[in-house]
Amino acid sequence: MHHQWGEMDRRQLIALGTAGLAALSLPGAAAAMMAQGFTHGVASGEPGANSVLLWTRYAAPSDTMLTAELSATSDFAKISGGGSVAATGDRDHTAKLVVAGLEPGRWYYYRFVAPDGTKSLTGRTRTLPAGPTSTFTLALFSCSNLPFGWFNAYAHAAARQDIDLVVHSGDYLYEYPVGDYPSLKQAVPGRDIQPAHEMVALADYRLRYAAYRSDPDLARLHALFPMIAQWDDHEITNDSWKGGAENHNDGEGSWPDRVAAAERAYREWMPVADTRWRDYQVGDLATIFLPETRVTGRDRQFEIDEIIAGPGDTAAKLKQFAETAYRDPARQMMGAEQENWLFDGFAASTRQGTRWQVCAQQVVMGSLFTPPESKDWFGATMADNVRRRIDAAQMAAKAGIPFNLDAWDGYPAARSRLLGAAQRADADLVTLTGDTHNAWAFDLGEGGRPAGIEIAGQSVTSPGYEGYTRGISDEARVSALRAASPQLKWANTQDRGYVTVQMTRDRVTANWHNVETIRTHTPVLKATHSMTATRGRRKYDAA
Repeated sequence: MHHQWGEMDRRQLIALGTAGLAALSLPGAAAAMMAQGFTHGVASGEPGANSVLLWTRYAAPSDTMLTAELSATSDFAKISGGGSVAATGDRDHTAKLVVAGLEPGRWYYYRFVAPDGTKSLTGRTRTLPAGPTSTFTLALFSCSNLPFGWFNAYAHAAARQDIDLVVHSGDYLYEYPVGDYPSLKQAVPGRDIQPAHEMVALADYRLRYAAYRSDPDLARLHALFPMIAQWDDHEITNDSWKGGAENHNDGEGSWPDRVAAAERAYREWMPVADTRWRDYQVGDLATIFLPETRVTGRDRQFEIDEIIAGPGDTAAKLKQFAETAYRDPARQMMGAEQENWLFDGFAASTRQGTRWQVCAQQVVMGSLFTPPESKDWFGATMADNVRRRIDAAQMAAKAGIPFNLDAWDGYPAARSRLLGAAQRADADLVTLTGDTHNAWAFDLGEGGRPAGIEIAGQSVTSPGYEGYTRGISDEARVSALRAASPQLKWANTQDRGYVTVQMTRDRVTANWHNVETIRTHTPVLKATHSMTATRGRRKYDAA
């Protein structure tokens, strides 16, 4: 039965997500890192029809062998599966193991037991369905910057009883030092992170994960639902690509070393497999693909400032760029090996009769162009460098160049290959996206034909357009953006929150849930916006 919650009532659900989190009420990551025993609750991920990955952290003076237990009931009267796993100092005392031999499409309770008999928080997880599947609901999150505010989006989702799977599409945490994004003035009191400096070395990344994973709302979300996750740039550093990043310099050591440290800490602290890309089969309803778009194959991002630098006519430079380098078919977002995996996966999914092909990835795929009206959005007192960028963006738009060249808009040939592969496979493509901090609904097309839809989620806390265009209404921004960007069907450029995506055999419904605030700790919603797409149309239904 779908959503089989067993004997657990509402009070048990609340207790399940809070009991045993004593260490997390201590002030920040440093205290949690000094604590002994189970310091950061439990988490699960990588669900299959018959297996799931379980995670915990157990701090002790020496490596410790833990026992994992799963049960169909929260009293663990009958153990359905489990295993032994070591929490080792070499892995920052984290432990994760895959438990197999489970039944498809059902909830399980799980816990870890230490050698002295102490038990972790009890978590709950769910296997993926197998065979004919009528409905499945996932929750989509991205861009959760802890000092900017409370994770009220996590709190709201954790109280729901209609979510089968959580998807985090990146920017789970941020690398910046205290006082830099957000500034000390912008930061919400009590939302403290460690270390105080930018995370660069392995110890820095580990401590920053410890700080974020000490948040009670994130801990509760992890304890109650399986999560599939992929990093974006801030899990490493801003605007990453395969050879470097905007926020990396020679004084911070070698780029490969930094990526290795970031990836190692991510593998330790997250309930994820040790592979960079993977897919999940949701019965015959959906295949969810989880590609990696940052450091495996991504070529360096174009910079408009570099394109127009030096003497000569700016408009002519932009026109030439738009007709040549911008469309270079050799430019990669994922790399050839990963493209082959994904495109073959589209074809295999449709060949076996799966209803939806879902691509949960990191950066916006739909095209966004700078609207002419935006030249008046940033105020008369803006800095000269901001004015220059706005002027350049206006000229770029006239040359047919979108404004976010860190997204798929900066890799149009690679995007065409992906959308063309979906069309050739006769896929019903649904792209799930984060990164931009704002909510977008795009119709994706290729070669003049529909290719699918994009559901781009707003951030959990990171500021969006509203933070940079004060005094301009959301309605004015969205109206101008839609007029300049034909693929854009709807947007919200002012609110924080998350998305739930309900898939049925014939329809996908996206619900953008906006929280009332992130400045105080409350899960109250401000509003929800819903849009649907009917299978076979490869575009949003008319509003």
